[in-house]
Amino acid sequence: MRARPDSDRDTATEEVVVLDFGGQYSQLIARRVRECGVFSELLPHHVGLEEVRRRRPKGVILSGGPASVYEEGAPALERELLELGIPVLGICYGMQLLALALGGRIEGAEIGEFGRSMLTVGEPGRLLAGTPAEQTCWMSHRDTVFAPPPGFRALAASTASPVAAFESVQRGVYGIQFHPEVVHTPYGQQVLTNFLTDVCGCERSWSPTSVIEEQIERIRAQVGDGRAICGLSGGVDSSVAALLVHRAIGEKLTCVFVDHGFMRKNEGAQVIAAFRDHFRVPLVAVDASERFLARLAGVTDPEEKRKRIGAEFIRVFEEEAARLDDVGFLVQGTLYSDVIESGGGTGAATIKSHHNVGGLPEDLQFELVEPLRSLFKDEVRKVGEELGLPERLVWRQPFPGPGLAIRIVGGEATRERLETLREADAIRALVGNGRAICGLSGGVDSSVAALLVHRAIGERLTCVFVD
Repeated sequence: MRARPDSDRDTATEEVVVLDFGGQYSQLIARRVRECGVFSELLPHHVGLEEVRRRRPKGVILSGGPASVYEEGAPALERELLELGIPVLGICYGMQLLALALGGRIEGAEIGEFGRSMLTVGEPGRLLAGTPAEQTCWMSHRDTVFAPPPGFRALAASTASPVAAFESVQRGVYGIQFHPEVVHTPYGQQVLTNFLTDVCGCERSWSPTSVIEEQIERIRAQVGDGRAICGLSGGVDSSVAALLVHRAIGEKLTCVFVDHGFMRKNEGAQVIAAFRDHFRVPLVAVDASERFLARLAGVTDPEEKRKRIGAEFIRVFEEEAARLDDVGFLVQGTLYSDVIESGGGTGAATIKSHHNVGGLPEDLQFELVEPLRSLFKDEVRKVGEELGLPERLVWRQPFPGPGLAIRIVGGEATRERLETLREADAIRALVGNGRAICGLSGGVDSSVAALLVHRAIGERLTCVFVD
């Protein structure tokens, strides 16, 4: 299977790069920047200057991280980054790296500063403009900047941080010790907006839905006169990916929906109705429930169920793909979080192998089409809404691929058990967090109904029996 080339990124889109130094909030920084209307990607700190130059970002943000700048082997800053003429903002560890590189004074602290802290703003400068003189912020650090680099202005301080923010407008370098990306810093989004707008000059015109036309053009350029296939699960990721590709290439896309028999009540019918009947997407629907039940005969271990279901799904998908002529492209609903977790960034370490990134056999000989590769889940939902995807699919509760089969704990997945669980799950979804009442007549029907509802919602059901 041939991966989609990364070289097709549209460098005309204004972007701010976030360099990840191992901070727990690094992804959140990129998300907050996007919420400000500026596209942002997370790259490993050691990505290299050439990759940064190639992207031509409007600004660079250095994330926080758990290390001390004085530790042996601690992630380091390439000093040449500060000579590119690109505005740089350091957050927490990123600020400390800037201070160390430019001649500021940093000292370690025995206790450090963790949690909510009161920030006192002296000179707001560009970075803290429009924020109060006294404000709450979120701190998470041990090393502390005691003096800014020569030529820099100290903007703010906290109880444990004499220099909690600094800037040099002339050099285009800014630092904050606190975390603006978390909700515990009420004016954090204002600080990020100041950096993006007043410092970097971003127009803030990006939105998740703005990628639709851009992706349609890319898909057409990539697929050309070829044909594509998409494994449609009914989840929001594959559904939105399929709609985007269908809008781009029309009937040259064929979706394959494999019903393994482990979906929730009516989900299979809803998927078929939406794509075949409403959107008129070429769809091959395969009822493989008997095959999957046969593969799980006698199996009670959840992990073994997962493996068998995954292997059987691939077999069914391969069989259907072989029936289609001249298919050269495979559409996947890979998200940006999948790419990060799977080490998809340049030089990034793999956190785990993700099902959307490495789940199908290499010998399928398809080139990947991944129209959602740059988007987070909430952004994909917004694209789905813009494309007209039904609300029940856009906001579908996440559901694992093996479905109801692994929710039968300690037992074999049989058709009878699956049907009981499917009904109970539907009742639970209908009632939500509410309560229910059932009138018992003493007959079999009302008794069975009461038992089923009780299995679904427990003590939130009250039965009334009138003698």
